[in-house]
Amino acid sequence: MEPGRAGCLLLFLLLPALGAAAPGEFDPYRVLGVGRSSSQADIKKAYKRLAREWHPDKNKDPGAEDKFIQISKAYEILSNEEKRANFDRYGDAGESQGFAQQQHRQFHRFHDGFYFDESFFHFPFNSERRDTSDEKYLLHFSHYINEIVPDSFKKPYLIKITSDWCFSCIHIEPVWKEVAQELEALGAGIGVVHAGYERRLAHHLGAHSTPTLLGLINGKITFFHNAVVRENLRQFVENLLPGNLVEKITDKNYIRFLSDWRKDNKPHVLLFDHMPVVPLLYKLTAFAYRDYLSFGYVYVGLRGTEELSSQYNINVYTPTMMIFKEHIDRPADVVQAREMKKQLIDDFLSQNKFLMVARLTSQRLFQELCPVKKSHRQRKHCVVLLTGEGEKFAEAYEAFLTFAVANTKDTLKFVHIYSDRQPEFADALLMDEEKYRGRSAVVILERRNNAGKIAYKALEEAWQGSKEDNFILLDLLDQLRTDPGLLSSETVVADLNDELAPMFLVRWFYFTLDYISDCWDSLFHSNWREMMPLLSLLFSALFILFGTVIVQAFSDSSDTRDSPPSGKEETTAKTEKNDTSFSKESNSRIPKKGFVEVTELTDINYTSNLVRLRPGHMNVVLILSNSTKTPLLQKFALEVYTFTGSSSLHFSFLSLDKHREWLEYLLEFAQDAAPIPNQYDKHFLERDYTGYVLALNGHKKYFCLFKPHRSGDEGGTLGSCEDYDALQHAEARGKPSCSPGSRSIKNKLHKLSFWMERLLEGSLQRFYIPSWPALD
Repeated sequence: MEPGRAGCLLLFLLLPALGAAAPGEFDPYRVLGVGRSSSQADIKKAYKRLAREWHPDKNKDPGAEDKFIQISKAYEILSNEEKRANFDRYGDAGESQGFAQQQHRQFHRFHDGFYFDESFFHFPFNSERRDTSDEKYLLHFSHYINEIVPDSFKKPYLIKITSDWCFSCIHIEPVWKEVAQELEALGAGIGVVHAGYERRLAHHLGAHSTPTLLGLINGKITFFHNAVVRENLRQFVENLLPGNLVEKITDKNYIRFLSDWRKDNKPHVLLFDHMPVVPLLYKLTAFAYRDYLSFGYVYVGLRGTEELSSQYNINVYTPTMMIFKEHIDRPADVVQAREMKKQLIDDFLSQNKFLMVARLTSQRLFQELCPVKKSHRQRKHCVVLLTGEGEKFAEAYEAFLTFAVANTKDTLKFVHIYSDRQPEFADALLMDEEKYRGRSAVVILERRNNAGKIAYKALEEAWQGSKEDNFILLDLLDQLRTDPGLLSSETVVADLNDELAPMFLVRWFYFTLDYISDCWDSLFHSNWREMMPLLSLLFSALFILFGTVIVQAFSDSSDTRDSPPSGKEETTAKTEKNDTSFSKESNSRIPKKGFVEVTELTDINYTSNLVRLRPGHMNVVLILSNSTKTPLLQKFALEVYTFTGSSSLHFSFLSLDKHREWLEYLLEFAQDAAPIPNQYDKHFLERDYTGYVLALNGHKKYFCLFKPHRSGDEGGTLGSCEDYDALQHAEARGKPSCSPGSRSIKNKLHKLSFWMERLLEGSLQRFYIPSWPALD
């Protein structure tokens, strides 16, 4: 027999022997480290311990992924009694896919033993021989949810879903490598999902075939549907970005653009380049820093930019980036380079994210500019100018800005705030003192914790920007270096209002526009499986609409046959109107028709109106006493009338004389918002809670709190009536329209309507309780 034929015969004789030995090689008991007599509890305990140890997200060992798959496979066999019995009897779990896996292992061990290289056949499908360039981009489900999605609000991601035995994946591999390296260098994110190992993530992304390419930005997924070429992929990533990130700047609009720093409260960045279109690198940078900076692009080769280039002495042959802050006649910082790299731009912009004297317009900005003190060596002090808008305060602001530019230090941040836009913050620091009223003031503060506690010291006199004021402030800052105890006063400030946040209607409009855009895109590019949720929603809406029309038609026809309301019902409605005093005679601003239904919260209706209130519904409860019932109900009805159209809101009042203990138990969970005195205080029982409003969510067990507006003495003073004509009209009817102090009582609910708007927006602080107390 020839040697070649003998070798082939030996090969075929060895294959069955290797196949017989293969099943016994994978031992689930050995993988989990348990005995054959172990109980299901022991097996489950061992699996959890090993899964935590070898999970690819936590274990960076190169073999962690394969080890984790073996652990999962072993637990799948041993947790199923039928599969476990099959393995104990035959050494095999009896799965349909086992034969293919065993043959793969047999062939793999065979060619390992005989030094046989499977790449001879040019089949690059083995998971152990996957392209290593994709390894660093591999995504797991938890990594995607916890890191990639939040990071997509800073940069767009291009994600590829691939798998083994995918011929199309091999065809696009060269283009994918080139584009991935190029986009990553520009600042885009790259991700790869292996559908064979991450089925859950692939299903979550909506990928039903491989290869699939998609983009992720702001948590939103967009599928790529064009030919996989470099230009199409670059354009796809560029189209993911918003269209208004970078503004084109010329001689006609550069002054307006740079002067918008007052309105935007941001530094403005100008890039001068000879490219006719905005580079993708610059667009990606603008997206990453859009919360801090405004970006403009100047095409220096365009006619109409000569004045701009001459004004700032621009070299037209070298890309130049300038940052402008409070002074638009000169840049605050400049960088030039023949090739603008991402790292260079990031270093440049990260050092110029804020104005020299930024305005505190939100709590997020306050936390970034004035971070909480972490240690004695990491003290950060903020010098705050509390001022106003208009020419009256311009001189004081300019003097403060000059002082800040001359005294810039790493441990100091100079900021300013408009007292009329952040009244709670200003009142907490200045205590509403008369000497600061209508004038600017300077306060040095240090944040102590995230709950709003700060230590501070205010200048004794109002800030006018004189030389004497500058010397006093400079002396205080010098003392602060050696004596941190100089900040002797402490207080708690509420979170700042977000002054630049869009209105609710604007946010709703953009949300609706995005949803319509998604539906339109899905209609023309998605397959039927992806279209099913949209079609289901559409048909459900049409069914509900059609059903509502039918029910309304029958209701209208039956209403015409109904008898008019009885005299008892008319009396009840009239009584409810009188209780809330929601009538035309009491106030000319009240609508001519309709009334606010306000019921008393008692132990009889307590369960139905609060404890078992339907999910999504809230009960807005006014706290009053017998002496303040009439004026408070009048004002309460007036403030909440515009919100009665919401079917999820219910309105009630609670008698303080009857249920004081119930109220004080709830307020103990809102210590910061409503400080409760010590129970042994002699004034404890005299505490006036009238005018407090609680929005109670019975299902989720939380409440929001409105504290009454205190314009004067809490006890109330002898106040005049709101309307002299109304007084005369009431006296003509023989009834006084207001009692002494009624105006100060009504003022307690001043700005309640604004609080109601924040309640509907969901922006109020929530105080959770373990359970609702009994209303005795």
